Amino acid sequence: MHITFSLTVSESKRLIGKGVARADFVRRAAEEGILAIGSGTTNGYVVEEITGEYFDKKNYVTGRTLPSNYNGPQLTYTHPDLVIRRGERLDVSCSDILPEMGPGDVYSKGANAINYERNQAAVLIGHPTGGGVGGALGTLIASRVRYLHPVGLEKSVNGDLDAAAASMNRDAQGKGPTLWVVPGELFTEIEALKVLADVDALPISSGGIGGAEGAVWLAAFGEAKALDRTREILETVRGEPPFTEA
Repeated sequence: MHITFSLTVSESKRLIGKGVARADFVRRAAEEGILAIGSGTTNGYVVEEITGEYFDKKNYVTGRTLPSNYNGPQLTYTHPDLVIRRGERLDVSCSDILPEMGPGDVYSKGANAINYERNQAAVLIGHPTGGGVGGALGTLIASRVRYLHPVGLEKSVNGDLDAAAASMNRDAQGKGPTLWVVPGELFTEIEALKVLADVDALPISSGGIGGAEGAVWLAAFGEAKALDRTREILETVRGEPPFTEA
């Protein structure tokens, strides 16, 4: 049995936030180890779902893509990171806690591009030393920290991201950001639905108009009870307002 449905970009972000917050390995890290949630639009929803505290997510933004005529609210990174160590919320940044992190701990940062079939995530790099990713990646790998990418399927890119990055990065005359394929674990709408409703989801279409630009269509497969649960979960994200408007 299966059902089909669409999700706007903001509905997907909310769904992913709920899924990350309920994932066993995330809850275990927060209760028994260290959980660090870095900046990013989708991570803002993750923070809200973990803490139950709603805040102005426009203050949790680093890299972003905006239309050339954007005239909306200012986007900043002024809200503190969410860092939890053995159940206690700390007033420190992700970079501050990183040296203490190890196996079983979770570090969350989004991505600018994914290829789901190849299990690839990539980020656009404009900072000369690699930004937050550049500062964290060595420690994450050396310390065997679980590196999580909460990211919507709207950021799916066709083709091999390794090949795309190699083409860009070897062009010495290139302008604009470079592309860095990074390790880590994808957590999309697919994983969120598995955690929340125990269904297997497949992307089947994308795009839309009237505020559904970037939307994805999914088919969810499972037993009747699981599909009923899926419908219930979807009702909790329906009508999620856009992240921001011009």
